[in-house]
Amino acid sequence: MAAGSEATTPVILAAGAGGEEGEHVKPFTPEKAKEIIMSLQQPAIFCNMVFDWPARHWNAKYLSEVLHGKRIRFRMGMKSMSTVPQFETTCSYVEATLEEFLTWNCDQSSISGPFRDYDHSKFWAYADYKYFVSLFEDKTDIFQDVKWSDFGFPGRNGQESTLWIGSLGAHTPCHLDSYGCNLVFQVQGRKRWHLFPPEDTPFLYPTRIPYEESSVFSKINVVNPDLKRFPQFQKAQRHMVTLSPGQVLFVPRHWWHYVESIDPVTVSINSWIELEEDHLARVEEAITRMLVCALKTAENPQNTRAWLNPTEVGGFWSSSWQVEETSHAVNCCYLNAAVSAFFDRCRTSKVVEIQAPRTDGERMKKEELNVYSHMEVGQTGSQNLTTGTGKPEAASPFGPDLVPVAQRSEEPPSERGGIFGSDGKDFVDKDGEHFGKLHCAKRQQIMNSEKAIKEQIASNATTAPSQTFISTDDLLDCLVNPQVTRIVAQLLIQGRTL
Repeated sequence: MAAGSEATTPVILAAGAGGEEGEHVKPFTPEKAKEIIMSLQQPAIFCNMVFDWPARHWNAKYLSEVLHGKRIRFRMGMKSMSTVPQFETTCSYVEATLEEFLTWNCDQSSISGPFRDYDHSKFWAYADYKYFVSLFEDKTDIFQDVKWSDFGFPGRNGQESTLWIGSLGAHTPCHLDSYGCNLVFQVQGRKRWHLFPPEDTPFLYPTRIPYEESSVFSKINVVNPDLKRFPQFQKAQRHMVTLSPGQVLFVPRHWWHYVESIDPVTVSINSWIELEEDHLARVEEAITRMLVCALKTAENPQNTRAWLNPTEVGGFWSSSWQVEETSHAVNCCYLNAAVSAFFDRCRTSKVVEIQAPRTDGERMKKEELNVYSHMEVGQTGSQNLTTGTGKPEAASPFGPDLVPVAQRSEEPPSERGGIFGSDGKDFVDKDGEHFGKLHCAKRQQIMNSEKAIKEQIASNATTAPSQTFISTDDLLDCLVNPQVTRIVAQLLIQGRTL
């Protein structure tokens, strides 16, 4: 059943369940679900896969009782229509219990306590990135309420999961995750997802400021973009869907996403699935970390708070962390550890395939290094969209229980109401027809990406406050651009093996 149809809650009796009361059959075996996750290059929604999970019946009230007065950190953001993203570094933070959050969220203006300075009509609150192992450290039995093993990952449960609880308007800025792919289980309320494919990276104006390991942020507020400053964004392929309770969204590797809570209270659980490509990605991240920390601390050693994401620290900004953990010596160790881990992973087999850096617009050439394992690194978006191979497609896995997230064809309007509309409909192609059109258009989009890089540079030059002033951030945008760090990582690895 497609999200956005009249019945927003997935049907519990899945296909094949028959008419007998109490007979529940999941549409995919764990093996088939994993096969889909490991091959699919398109975001998609799994339906009818979690109806028997105990966590399916969670809500914020229940969790407040489980946590029993435990204080957690909430990120406080403004309900505004600015064209500038609300990065974590620009938000305020409060320590509060879930019970205090729920009381504040009832719009009790005379409330006292940690939320007293935040008018509910003007602010949203988000308890994001809450790892189960820290949140439920003394209640580990609750890990079993989440069963990612149903998706083909034996033993994976809440212990490898993260909890997100937010109020209306709470959101994460548009970003891509450097590592893995993502499974997101919607528990309470609805969230609207805006997704963009990896080949749209030049159109999203990537930046590593604020810095957070494995998160590449976009300079654009994708729900209210400044098209004069970021004109290339008009070329991006926006995919949209509203995720409802009981549904699980699959986000493939390197897909950009902006996520917003559209109900008074939302609860989500996610798990990042490790991939082979992550070994090289960790080398790229180590290079990025070293460059960002070196240049930003040299610029102003006392101003770490302005560029280092608080989630990177693990708590509120710490002066000791600023001095010690961003030091060049620590980052050198970090880089060496990442490279060593890459080779440790490779030593079990015979061949490594490394793509040589792109020159003069030519296609990357693969060099077979007869050292270590058969493992491709450096590929993005070249696999078949459905099967993950270059072979003819097998039967499409899409149907009522696996729904592709479709591209939105309209140009994004300048006002939020125009994007979201008032009917709450989702942008999912139920029969998968649009999915085939995306496949046909993919080659042209990849060709446009290279051209966009040059156009983006020209655009930045004309829209900067001063054409003659280049800031540290301007330089970093070039040095740690994902395409640049990929080339540097490849050269480092080749230099250690040739």
